[in-house]
Amino acid sequence: MQAIVECVPNFSEGRDLTVISTIGDAIRTVHGVTLLSAEPDKDYNRTVVTFVGTPQAVCTAAFEATRAAARLIDMRFHKGEHPRIGATDVVPFVPVAGVTMAECVQLARRFGKRVGEELHIPVYLYEEAATRPERRNLATIRKGEYEGLPEKLRDPAWAPDFGPAVMNEKSGATVAGARVFLIAYNVNLNTNDAKIAQEIALRIRESGRVQKDADGKPVLDARGQKITVPGTLKSVKAMGVLLEAHDIAQVSINLVNFQVTPPHVAFEEVKRQAATLGVRVTGSEIVGLTPRAALLMAGKYYVPEEQDDRQLLTIAIEKLGLSQLEPFDPMKKVIESQLF
Repeated sequence: MQAIVECVPNFSEGRDLTVISTIGDAIRTVHGVTLLSAEPDKDYNRTVVTFVGTPQAVCTAAFEATRAAARLIDMRFHKGEHPRIGATDVVPFVPVAGVTMAECVQLARRFGKRVGEELHIPVYLYEEAATRPERRNLATIRKGEYEGLPEKLRDPAWAPDFGPAVMNEKSGATVAGARVFLIAYNVNLNTNDAKIAQEIALRIRESGRVQKDADGKPVLDARGQKITVPGTLKSVKAMGVLLEAHDIAQVSINLVNFQVTPPHVAFEEVKRQAATLGVRVTGSEIVGLTPRAALLMAGKYYVPEEQDDRQLLTIAIEKLGLSQLEPFDPMKKVIESQLF
C-alpha cells in the first residue's frame, strides 16, 4: 500500500486571491503531492488548504507553502473573525493510508525544525506531536493570538519548540502537529447575532464554560482553580462568529473525532440548543474535505431504510443543508472521491 499523508494548513489570508493562488502554486511544484482544495473565507480572512501525497513530499510542500506565506502575508495588517497566531497559522499532518501517527509526528517535527531554522519563525507543536501536555490543545497555544505573541515569547514556559523565542512581526508563529482526521463543520443560524452563536458554542463544546456565581465571578475549587461546566458534545471545539458576507451568525465547529461526534449529531444538538434561544438552524457547511463515512452516517440516521451510498450522500447533503451557502459537490468535498 502506498503511504499517503494529508496536510491541511490554514493561512491567514482569505481575501487576496493572488496570494492564495501563489501559495497553491508553491504546493503544486512539489513532485508527489496533489493539491485537493483551497477554500478562502473573507469573513474569517483565512484559507484552508488540503493536499495529499507521500510523506516526504507532503513535508516539503508544507514548507514551500509556509515560505510563500511568509513572503506574501504581513500579520501586522491582518484582521479576521477566526483566531490566529501567524501567517501560516496551523499545519496538521494526518495519516491517510500506509502511514502511522508516529510517522506523522516525525513529519511535524521535521517541518517545524526547518521552518524555525530557515524562516526564523517560532514553531509550536500540538496534538500528537506536542512535547508537553499543556501544548496538546491548539486553542491553548493560540490564546492571546498574534497580538499576544510578544508577551508569550518572553515567558520561558512558552519558549517555542523550534525557531527563535523572538517575535517575527511579519509572520507571527506557526503551530504544527499530527492528528486524526478533523472535520471543519459550521452550522448556520437565522440570526446575525454572534452572541447567540457563541452561547450555543459554549453549551456544546467539550471544554464547556467556566462556572460563575450570582455575581458573575468564576467559581473556584478547593485548590483555587476555576470550575468548568462541560458541554454536551465530546470531541468538539466550537465558537460563535458573524459571517458578514451572508449576514448570518454561525456556530463554527471542529469535529476532532467524527467517530465520537459525527456532523449530524452536532447539527441536531445545535438545532436543539438554538430552539431554546428562539432561533432556528438553516443549514450547515463543511470547510475543506470530509471522509465519506461521516456523510453515510448522517444519511443512515435520517433515513434508516436500506439505501445505496449515492442515495445516502444525497440524503445527508439535503438534511444537513450543506448547499445553503454554496453548492456541495461530493466529488470535490469527499476525500475518497479525490484520492481513489
